[in-house]
Amino acid sequence: MHVKEIRALIELLREHGLTEIEVEREDVRIRLRREPPTPSGVTPVPVSPAPEPLRDERRQHLVTIEAPMVGTFYRAASPDAEAYVREGDAIKEGQVICLIEAMKLMNEIESKVSGRIIRVLAENGQPVEYGQPLFLVEP
Repeated sequence: MHVKEIRALIELLREHGLTEIEVEREDVRIRLRREPPTPSGVTPVPVSPAPEPLRDERRQHLVTIEAPMVGTFYRAASPDAEAYVREGDAIKEGQVICLIEAMKLMNEIESKVSGRIIRVLAENGQPVEYGQPLFLVEP
């Protein structure tokens, strides 16, 4: 594989926002990886210890707010801003509770219910998948 071809693969990673690409030709195999980009000035927060699990009977009454898209989850509008919501906060339907960055656009995610935040399930600055649980809310 020539340097020109490797550079083209690197450009594909950047152009399409990919984090990994693997190509195999005859007896040559190459895999390129990169860290997902973060918005300028945003530093991902270190992972905190796992929260205490909720009892099944309590979980039955909770509403799960899920990610409506694939992207990067942010609890605040900027690194030095307060989080939109914290565990224990009262929220209203339609209130912005987080951001998900997708394709370099910041999307405000609104609550679909009124209630109280019981648990924040996603880590700040981490990738989330469509349908991934983000919050548990007690209506």
